[in-house]
Amino acid sequence: MLRRLLAALTATLALLGLTGCGYNEFQRLDEQVKAGWAEVLSQYQRRADLIPNIVNTVKGEANFEQETLTKVIEARSRATAIQVTPELLNNPEALQKFQAAQGELSGALSRLLVVTENYPNLKANQGFQDLRVQLEGTENRITVARNRYIKAVTDYNVLARSFPSNLTAMVMGYAVKPSFTVANEAAISTAPVVDFGGTAASK
Repeated sequence: MLRRLLAALTATLALLGLTGCGYNEFQRLDEQVKAGWAEVLSQYQRRADLIPNIVNTVKGEANFEQETLTKVIEARSRATAIQVTPELLNNPEALQKFQAAQGELSGALSRLLVVTENYPNLKANQGFQDLRVQLEGTENRITVARNRYIKAVTDYNVLARSFPSNLTAMVMGYAVKPSFTVANEAAISTAPVVDFGGTAASK
């Protein structure tokens, strides 16, 4: 009985001490990570919603390179097929798979926009140009949201690894969170180029 009482007292004192060892800060930073991730997903969804309109507009161009168009459609399908759950944030392999799919879609879109420069009708199509502007803006917002998320995860991980807050992390189960990898970040950080004044290379 005495042993149980001592154990309960020790646990209570430990919990009371957590407030001075980063407990509240963990709560704040964890919420920042969640909010940052929600914004990343929102911008990726915005991009995914733009693609069907872009594809349909490009389809109307005679003799457009079907392989380029097909790669965009397939990349979008793979990116949107990944089930995004709360657990994904704590699963490095799942997060890496998600990043790779989004990076593949960014690359396919970049190639598509480069190819459209060779089609004067598309360059003169105001509807298509408006879609390009929306896509460029979305890619920029993705980059901003992703960078904010990376910072939020970094701040959280620094707290989880630093003494004495790392003791709180161990007691409360606050594990280090995975983030975007450096290699993937470099691959997907460049938005598609939108050139309104350039002259397409003649064939």
